[in-house]
Amino acid sequence: MNEEIVREQRGGEESSSSVSPKTAAASMTLASAASALESQAHSHSHSQTTSPAASSASPGSSNPPTTIGAAASPSPSPSPLASGGQKKHPMQLEQQQPLPLPQLNATDMRELREIKQLLWGDNVREDVFKRWSQGFEFSKVEPSALVQKQGGPCAVIAPVQAYLLKIIIMDMPGVKLSEIPYDKCQNLLIQALCNILKNCRAPRYRIVHLLRRRGNATEDGSTKERSPAAEAGSAAGAAAGPAGSFEEAAGGVELAAEATPGSVNEWLQEQLSNLDPHRELSPDEFHDRLHTLHFEDIASVARYYMENYGQLANTYGVLLFMYSVFLTKGSELVAADISDTSEPLIHSTYGYGGQSLINLMLTGRAVAHVWDNEQDVGGLKLRGICEQSDIGFITLMEQMRYCTVGSFFKNPRYPVWVMGSDTHLTVLFSNEKRLVSPETPSETGRRIFKSYDPEGNNFISTTMLREVLAALNLVSEPAYVALMQKRLDPENLGIILLNAFMDEFFPLERRSTPDTFELMHYNGIPGSNESNRVRYYCGSAILLEGDLKSICTSNPMVTCLQTKWPNIEINWHDTHMPSLN
Repeated sequence: MNEEIVREQRGGEESSSSVSPKTAAASMTLASAASALESQAHSHSHSQTTSPAASSASPGSSNPPTTIGAAASPSPSPSPLASGGQKKHPMQLEQQQPLPLPQLNATDMRELREIKQLLWGDNVREDVFKRWSQGFEFSKVEPSALVQKQGGPCAVIAPVQAYLLKIIIMDMPGVKLSEIPYDKCQNLLIQALCNILKNCRAPRYRIVHLLRRRGNATEDGSTKERSPAAEAGSAAGAAAGPAGSFEEAAGGVELAAEATPGSVNEWLQEQLSNLDPHRELSPDEFHDRLHTLHFEDIASVARYYMENYGQLANTYGVLLFMYSVFLTKGSELVAADISDTSEPLIHSTYGYGGQSLINLMLTGRAVAHVWDNEQDVGGLKLRGICEQSDIGFITLMEQMRYCTVGSFFKNPRYPVWVMGSDTHLTVLFSNEKRLVSPETPSETGRRIFKSYDPEGNNFISTTMLREVLAALNLVSEPAYVALMQKRLDPENLGIILLNAFMDEFFPLERRSTPDTFELMHYNGIPGSNESNRVRYYCGSAILLEGDLKSICTSNPMVTCLQTKWPNIEINWHDTHMPSLN
């Protein structure tokens, strides 16, 4: 396999001296056609980056390295993202250590099969697979907003969008979102993907790469070609251009020396079809062509994506990144987090991603629940979110009493939340950093009290008072608790109201959240946006006095927001009302 992959990466720079005139002519025809097709492909994707590093590999290197980074080099070159986030010209990358070549060992193959089973179940439905088959594509009117073409992949696209917005909010204060250059947005996308991969906390990064040429990987890592003659020279690859500029031309341009013009013509058409980066693959074809690259540090992953941006932008970019997250985490750890693997993570009929998939993208752990830590349900320990996450999560399903979202998700490190409805995921964000400032003692008290009031009644049983005080590290001696029970429940009704509790233990303390702030909303489905153009919508929010909330079933957006801010009202600046669906 090594020799075949080297040919694919290097563009077939070594031509065979034994190629017959017929073969050479046909090869040159394919090279010309490939060149034309490449130009057409570039007109569809405005930002596919080439890989000069691959063409600089030594001709004699039959055993390419599988890892790169700190372990491979005592003084690694800086990442293209390191200096101000600016892209480097390809010529500046020539002195860097070559990136590893795509490979597929037995362990990766086994784990990819297990990941496929976790995601899709026993059978991959073609219609659902097709809905997930899209690249990362930006809106034409909102440079940093990703477009979701069909329902389903929001379980990946929304978390990626959330991390991209987090980077903008924290690293680019005051920037006008509509004026961010497209090349900068590509850079931000790569940073967002690297953030998600880092959350997996893995010893190395295993990136899934799609090789467009036909080939079946075997257990020993070799690849079986299905071209007319796998032993023929690759003269056409040499004519097709530098390595990385059209990787598919490198591995599959091999013609039988004595092939007839008719068979060459048919095969030529088939190969040209394979060369098109936008050609749809069946689920089996897609999975047969997956290979992997191993990296020791995240800077090398960023460099790989910078030099192979087409892997993200073309038809299967979302799927390839999702598989990379799963493989980096490791199929066994993912399965252990899920605990119940009987149902696939992607719904076999509707195509939406399950909560375990969403949680993996947001936190690096594929747990199935959104509450804090563990909960004992009927003797079973069900795991939720174990620490404060970078990106938050709130959902309309909580108001419907289908789940309880814990404080770790409702109060993330950055003012960005993925919002869930019953059918879709969107993103809420704000430039107001005080929305996620550290909790004041009164906010901690309110949160702990409410954790003992899962139904949101704003009261608890008097028998729970001692547990609440102990959780807050307040005095919880039996005599003191008995005194407080009488004081907080003078009519002996058996309940303690939230307001009475707060007035007693946290009087006159102001909350850290501002009373008014701006919120912005993103929905990646064009049809859910005004004029079918994906963009951000801004609104002015105000927190009313008191703890009572009005349930407005006719406005799912407000209802969802109230699971985080019970007394919120919001006025959107546009006539178009943002949608959760």
